[in-house]
Amino acid sequence: MMIVVVEGISAAGKTTWCRSHGRSYLIPETFPADRKAQPLTGIATAQYWIDWNARRWGDALQIEREKGRAICDTDPLKLHYSWCLCQIDALPKRQWELQLQTTRTALQEERLGFADAYFVKVIDYLTAKQQCQGDTSRVRDRFELHFRLQPFLIRWYELLEKALGGRVLWRLPDDGLPADATLASELRYDINVFDRFVSSLETKAT
Repeated sequence: MMIVVVEGISAAGKTTWCRSHGRSYLIPETFPADRKAQPLTGIATAQYWIDWNARRWGDALQIEREKGRAICDTDPLKLHYSWCLCQIDALPKRQWELQLQTTRTALQEERLGFADAYFVKVIDYLTAKQQCQGDTSRVRDRFELHFRLQPFLIRWYELLEKALGGRVLWRLPDDGLPADATLASELRYDINVFDRFVSSLETKAT
């Protein structure tokens, strides 16, 4: 029993890997249809995203129960995105704090949790740009922004790796999910681990 998260910036190859190696276990990256109608800031916006992310986490739990494992194309916890945006002044610090607050509550309620393993793909600009331009199946109008976030995404998962005592693999395995993949973690809903992890982040003030 395990939940695996596949992470990386836009055009890193996450979705391609997931479809190639985990289609029957896949929780795809999805977004609510009315997301562009939501305010950019405020507690209601933070809760809006928590509810959507919790739905994806619930889907992962269901697939795990049915098939023994689930593979998530991007992290249902999703808190890293707000933190990364805050680091480049693309999101007010107050909104990061609201997202953190609502995420912590969701973790306590077991509506969101830590995955059992994280596969993180780091990619250079030229390769990512070529893959972005070569994929005509989707619009990537925020590619440049997402590439700016990569150093902070890396930092996030480096710190998470320390907080969880490992469980981060810095590549997408060519042969799919390893046979000796890490089993379910007892830290899935550990609020103390979450608090220690958050305290290790150096949030940039706006």
